[in-house]
Amino acid sequence: MCGMFQALSQCLTSPTASLRHAKQAHAVLLRLNLFSDTHLTTALISLYANTFSLSSPQLHLILATLPNPTLFSFSSLIHALARSSHSPLVLAAFSHLPSRRLAPDAFLLPSAIKASATLRALRPGQQLHAFAAASALASDSVVASSLIHMYLKCHQLSHARQLFDTMPHRDVVVWSAIIAGYSRLGLLDEAKNLFCAMRDHGVDPNLVTWNGMLAGFGNSGLHGEAVAMFRVMLVEGFFPDGSTVSCVLPSVGCLEDTVMGKQVHGYVIKQGFGCDRFVVSAMLDMYGKCGCVEAMGQVFDEVEEIEVGSLNAFLTGLSRNGLVEEALEVFRRFKESGMEMNVVTWTSVIASCSQNGRDLEALELFRDMQADGVEPNAVTIPSLIPACGNVSALTQGKEIHCFSLRKGIFDDVYVGSALIDMYAKCGRIQLSRHCFDRMSAPNLVSWNAVMSGYAMHGKAKETMEMFHLMQQSGQKPDSITFTCVLSACAQNGLTEEGWRYYNSMSEEYGVEPRMEHYACMVTLLSRVGKLEEAYSIIKEMPVEPDACVWGALLSSCRVHNNLGLGEIAAEKLFLLEPANPGNYILLSNIYASKGMWGEENRMREVMKSKGLRKNPGYSWIEVGHKVHTLLAGDQSHPQMKEILEKLDKLNMEMKKSGYLPKTNFVLQDVEEQDKEQILCGHSEKLAVVLGLLNTSPGQPLQVIKNLRICDDCHAVIKVISRLEGREIHVRDTNRFHHFKDGVCSCGDFW
Repeated sequence: MCGMFQALSQCLTSPTASLRHAKQAHAVLLRLNLFSDTHLTTALISLYANTFSLSSPQLHLILATLPNPTLFSFSSLIHALARSSHSPLVLAAFSHLPSRRLAPDAFLLPSAIKASATLRALRPGQQLHAFAAASALASDSVVASSLIHMYLKCHQLSHARQLFDTMPHRDVVVWSAIIAGYSRLGLLDEAKNLFCAMRDHGVDPNLVTWNGMLAGFGNSGLHGEAVAMFRVMLVEGFFPDGSTVSCVLPSVGCLEDTVMGKQVHGYVIKQGFGCDRFVVSAMLDMYGKCGCVEAMGQVFDEVEEIEVGSLNAFLTGLSRNGLVEEALEVFRRFKESGMEMNVVTWTSVIASCSQNGRDLEALELFRDMQADGVEPNAVTIPSLIPACGNVSALTQGKEIHCFSLRKGIFDDVYVGSALIDMYAKCGRIQLSRHCFDRMSAPNLVSWNAVMSGYAMHGKAKETMEMFHLMQQSGQKPDSITFTCVLSACAQNGLTEEGWRYYNSMSEEYGVEPRMEHYACMVTLLSRVGKLEEAYSIIKEMPVEPDACVWGALLSSCRVHNNLGLGEIAAEKLFLLEPANPGNYILLSNIYASKGMWGEENRMREVMKSKGLRKNPGYSWIEVGHKVHTLLAGDQSHPQMKEILEKLDKLNMEMKKSGYLPKTNFVLQDVEEQDKEQILCGHSEKLAVVLGLLNTSPGQPLQVIKNLRICDDCHAVIKVISRLEGREIHVRDTNRFHHFKDGVCSCGDFW
């Protein structure tokens, strides 16, 4: 038997012992009833803890079989569990002490308190505090320090401060913890006061103290204060370590302080911190925020072994600077190399595509992410949902909505707001409002999202109703809110209401008009034909009008064929946006509408000399789970033959019912028959017909157009909605058009 004891002891305490060895030894202990040996039992539990494979039932079972455990046995167990980060089991083991009439000492109690802090379990932490107070252990500096850290982790700053103030002897660790707690909450004045008081009490700050201040300021968005504190630290002779650099670089990036960033980079090279993965990630993040793409790439290329955190920072930096193609290439390269991508990696590249007009690729990446077994989180979903809205992928948007409900993240205000926006862009404003009504605590973003949706659909009454409901809820409107209501007024030609909201901005709400508000007012007035009044607003603006303002005027000049103001607006736009072909096209169309073909040709020659081409008209339609893209005049779609045949049949039916093509909107000097042919090739018509061919009779259709819908397409889709008995929703760059029974929701005003 002695040999068995020795063999078991060697098995359990061997540095190479594995989980298999632990299970074998456990079986022997059970079979031979050797649990009375405290040494063997404690060694078994420690081995389980160190192999990360001890469950709560196993722990309770083993502890129940210990006949006479000592405080040393429990201490060995609890310390082993703590080293293995088994915080729940630390508290579970600790809870057995009272029933065994064992009292924890000042060495064991801090481990349990630390476990409560790790779990942010306030109630167990308070119970441990009560025990410490009753047993006079609360005066022990290590115990008191642990309790302060626990309260700070549990966001109970007042409790931590109360305990801190009663401590007779406070070392630099405790001072640093309480200072970091205040700075982390953005309570700068109190953090600075404590920092000074610390020195008054004869305790000098160390790097932990400085790093706590820097991290707290940075996390609170107080980047200027963080960088200023960093400079003070350097002046006082403290040498930053890797943690210091990681704490201050995000603030340097947010301030776009390239000079400071390069100085810190030089220090990193000098001190050899380039191997610290946290420093590398912070460097990449800083250069990305500063727009220093070349320097960011150099840092990335110099890293010997890329880990996923650095890759994530690099991908985010590329995306932030609009380099979506490069981000995709890097992502694919590392994925093919076998690197295990985490949810942050996938979210970064999905957001990169979604934010840079690569919506279909964002949706494809989301499918790949799920196929790889990586579960999206509350950051992934709001990054992806806009892509569904942008291409009107309603089916996929609904699937993501269901996913958010299953995972319990719908209540996240950013997820809810993104869903409101998505449903509005997909033409389902009722579902958008339903999502809003289900939100437990909508914030300003949520209110603005639902108002923006109503405005997009031309529902001015509902937009204004939401504005007043928002005020009644106590939420204060901001500049985006007023953009929504002014846009709704502009969509419906409500000049009186528009002026009222515009004047109330600064007078009642303290919101000064911004460029987008001037653009809304110019659009509102000029669309109803009050072009001179709109021009007066532009001339009286306190700031120089931008391209949005002049573009609003030029667009309406095209609608009302006002050549004089059109030329004024166009000349301004040629200076502000010399490479935008749309401005030349609009002025060219005004010339063409007046039969001034010489001037029209001159505009086209100017475009040709500048290498500018007219933006092609695209339309998207979702059929099943696939989003189809159709290009005006393109013949590449596999169903194009059937589309054109169906369109010809519809044209014949429409002409019988009295429809005549509006060839006056083909602003080219060509024959009438050619003009009709040009109109037939418009992408929104092709998309609608594709939908008719591939969906069940009576099923609604939704199309997105990248340009403003033309008058002829608008008239044609009205007739098709009546002939085919379909609801057809078309979203162009201005608004939504809902066609039903030969009528459009816009009332032919857009």
